[in-house]
Amino acid sequence: MTFKVNNSKNMDRKPKKGEYLEVLLRSSKSIFSVKDVVLLWGEERKQKIAVRLNKYAKAGKLIRLRRGFYAKDKNYDRFELATRIYTPSYISFETVLTRTGINFQKYESIFIASYVTRDIEVDGQKISFIRIKGDILSNIYGIEHQGNIAIATKERAFLDRLYISKNYYFDNLNPLDWEKVFQILPIYNNKKMEKKVNDYFKSAKN
Repeated sequence: MTFKVNNSKNMDRKPKKGEYLEVLLRSSKSIFSVKDVVLLWGEERKQKIAVRLNKYAKAGKLIRLRRGFYAKDKNYDRFELATRIYTPSYISFETVLTRTGINFQKYESIFIASYVTRDIEVDGQKISFIRIKGDILSNIYGIEHQGNIAIATKERAFLDRLYISKNYYFDNLNPLDWEKVFQILPIYNNKKMEKKVNDYFKSAKN
């Protein structure tokens, strides 16, 4: 989920005076952390970056969402924000299950697989972080990257929910590709879960 990037070139190309904001606005990201800006500006002094970002926010040129996180404007991607607060993380559980027709109930929260369990609210958006074991969280099998967002496939979200909730009612299992389900299942290394998935499979086929 994390990749090492050679940042030496970035550090050599600092924006000129008056170009700092332009560099952010040209970026494909809609959300910026201080760490992002370190790379984009080639500036290692985080305190200096924080001062400049706060200045832009006070002037209405950026939106400060929470400590250390800023958006270009109100049209920022809320999924992108949700996956940037605690990393590594990805969108999963009910957010994916609802979007793909496996669950019918709508939820206000964005559900995120992460290394912490925590509920927060940012700019009126509820975000539920659910802890997943480290070796599972870092396994990218069944995780898709859509622009700046990491999101589980419906099969991975189904398995993530079963991993956390052993007995769970799904409204509609028809959208699942069971071949993909069984391909992803071994990353959880859980015999009881394997039995449960087979029970769901038999039930769905009948």
